[in-house]
Amino acid sequence: MRAVTCKDSKLRVEELPDPVPASGQLLLEVERTGICGSDLHARVHSDALADVAAEIGYDGMMRQRQSVVLGHEFSGVVADRGPRTRGRFKAGTRVVAMPLLRVEGTVHTTGLSAAAPGAYAERSLIQESLTFAVPNGLSAEVAALTEPMAVALHAVRRGQVGKRQVAIVLGCGPVGLGVIAMLKAHGVRTVIASDFSAGRRALARQSGADIVVDPSHESPYSFGAEHGHLDRAPQLFDLAVDAMGKLTRLPYWQNVYRAADKVGATTPKSPVIFECVGVAGMIESVVSSAPLMSRVVVVGVCMTADTFRPTMAINKEIDLRFVLGYTPLEFSDALHLLAEGKVAVEHLITGTVGLDGVAGAFDALGSPETHAKILIDPASDARLPQPGTSGVEIGA
Repeated sequence: MRAVTCKDSKLRVEELPDPVPASGQLLLEVERTGICGSDLHARVHSDALADVAAEIGYDGMMRQRQSVVLGHEFSGVVADRGPRTRGRFKAGTRVVAMPLLRVEGTVHTTGLSAAAPGAYAERSLIQESLTFAVPNGLSAEVAALTEPMAVALHAVRRGQVGKRQVAIVLGCGPVGLGVIAMLKAHGVRTVIASDFSAGRRALARQSGADIVVDPSHESPYSFGAEHGHLDRAPQLFDLAVDAMGKLTRLPYWQNVYRAADKVGATTPKSPVIFECVGVAGMIESVVSSAPLMSRVVVVGVCMTADTFRPTMAINKEIDLRFVLGYTPLEFSDALHLLAEGKVAVEHLITGTVGLDGVAGAFDALGSPETHAKILIDPASDARLPQPGTSGVEIGA
């Protein structure tokens, strides 16, 4: 079969042996594969990623010297099955799968490990127990976005955003756009999106953002006052003194305070901020600029060491959370949100290439004004990104 391999940061199209499903595995005929930002990182930073993974006990992540088939966002049809499978899926069933594969007793990350080749290929192996049938005739293109949308769903759930809270999304690449779409699907009334790229700001509007800002001209936090957000310590001091001045006039004021506290009435309003940029300095920027008592969900992957001022985070009582991946339920939920039309992502697909066009697609993704999500169609001979299901490129 034909596949794209990555070794020493170079992408090559090669002829490889057809994969043979082992116990518990299915053979997938790949229809579409998404090029993920993690793939772009892994191409040049795989050793750093592998070192971090090894520190937490996983030694199977790809390294620069290894030849690896990337691709962990995919859809396809079942072509064959290995022994000890339950026969849940007939041949020809369109499916998606979580990118984990048990190989000789060890579970590996599909598309990011030499032990589990990914879907930049005509065929790939998937774990039957982590495979989900695509419902409602959902297209292969949209189904391939299940995995990144599951990442977005997990981030939103970790953010615990109330419908009346303000959500601020910093960075409108594919991850940020997915977060915006999932926030709106969950009924969040006010979503503010921020990106330097005019093209990505346009996609943020299409994804449902209520307010879109260019951070070179306007702060995404500048709307806080109208939502009751506090950005200066004296505001909080005044609030405490004024509130207690009224409460202590009441007998048993402690009981009133406890009742109000139970329903969240004693906590100042604050936004939930999704950091989806992933470059050095972003966490410090958010901690320094965000309103008091903000919750910050770090979704973007910064590949270098970084610093921020803990004293600033402490003084503002910033709640800082980091997210990775998703649960099997979230993966399934993301698939059904797509299939039921509750989350629209077609506009994110700005191009499609064949295997021979993957290297060029990596280069094209370096321009935020041109592309958001490029898919790979192994049956295509396109060497340059062809317009995606949106019908246009971002900058067109």
